[in-house]
Amino acid sequence: METPERAESADGSPRRLLVLRHAKSAWPEGVPDRDRPLGPRGLRDAPAVGRFLAETGTLPDLVLCSPARRARHTWELAAAELDSPPPTRHDPRLHGADDRELLDVLHGVPDATGTLLLVGHNPGLEDLILLLAGSAVGDALARVRTKFPTSATAVLTWHGTWKSLRPGGAVLTRLAIPRGLPHR
Repeated sequence: METPERAESADGSPRRLLVLRHAKSAWPEGVPDRDRPLGPRGLRDAPAVGRFLAETGTLPDLVLCSPARRARHTWELAAAELDSPPPTRHDPRLHGADDRELLDVLHGVPDATGTLLLVGHNPGLEDLILLLAGSAVGDALARVRTKFPTSATAVLTWHGTWKSLRPGGAVLTRLAIPRGLPHR
């Protein structure tokens, strides 16, 4: 019998945290930060994130998304590429959160959630990945240290509960930067 600290997802596989930085936004004059829309590149790249998730079978059980317009729209366009989009919660704590605040949010994720997708903003997301990743596959960690660009998706795994997730306790198994094709 596993102890609660070693609990895994319902199917026995490690837990996965998918960290998605919103797609490229526009900077219209006079628009508050929370209301900034996606720019042309963001509108092109956000669906590519959904295709990446579908093609790699990296599908979340639950999505926690910042309520900022650019984050919500990124996820809406990505989710439209999935056969069966997962439940989504818009959490105001995610807008402007730092790495420790984001970790607090993760500690409250239901244990029934095997894979969570977190959609939000930098620098908090980049700092969260660097906080959690004790190791990485290939050069993924070095790439995050250099830059975690818009539309980037990081995949972290560990054995344990959401509550047991600690700094350095996860492995960064993948870093993808899905890009859409230019409109013609």
